[in-house]
Amino acid sequence: MKQLIKKEENREETGATAEKILLAAREVFTEFGYNGTRMDEIARRAAVNKATLYYQIGDKATLYAHVIHQVIGGVYQDIARAVSLAPTPEEKLRAYITCIAQAVDKNPEIPPIMMREFASGGTNLPRLVVEDFAAVIKILMGIMEEGTKKGIFIKTVPFLLHMMILGSILFYKVSVPIREKQNWIPAEVKAQDEKIKGNIAREVARLILRAIKKSNTEDAS
Repeated sequence: MKQLIKKEENREETGATAEKILLAAREVFTEFGYNGTRMDEIARRAAVNKATLYYQIGDKATLYAHVIHQVIGGVYQDIARAVSLAPTPEEKLRAYITCIAQAVDKNPEIPPIMMREFASGGTNLPRLVVEDFAAVIKILMGIMEEGTKKGIFIKTVPFLLHMMILGSILFYKVSVPIREKQNWIPAEVKAQDEKIKGNIAREVARLILRAIKKSNTEDAS
């Protein structure tokens, strides 16, 4: 019995250490990018020695994959659950967009990491993460297929639609500090920004639905 308790305590301690490492890695990858990140710095911020870091997670590439997969894999699960509960293709698409926006809000480190990857052509993007993205886009493909068959949506390319959704949300979020520093921005422009704050998912959903619905009419909600 004592041995069993000891094993359980060791397992919990190992899990806590791994989580500390992943949180520290997020910070460092966000600040310095993949190429500028040093394992020594991650170990320092996680308050572990480098040997522990390698033992718990692995090398830099493995750690990088874990950091992004932890978020994107979770997003896939959230989207799959939310979409399965939505009754119509329109509501499913809203749920899809809302989950992406919420993930960006909950994980502010991810947009800078992803923007670097986009800029570099995905040089360091792990296959595991690409598979996560593919799984997410596959959900969107299902939504669009259902909506098209029901005569609700026009035929379109789901991948392009996904990039429109993700790009709008990412660029809006990462540009917040830039906009806040620019005191010269006209009041009417700032007023538009204030209107979007907190409603980015709703605004993006409204625009996307207006573009792809066959009736091409204003989405009432």
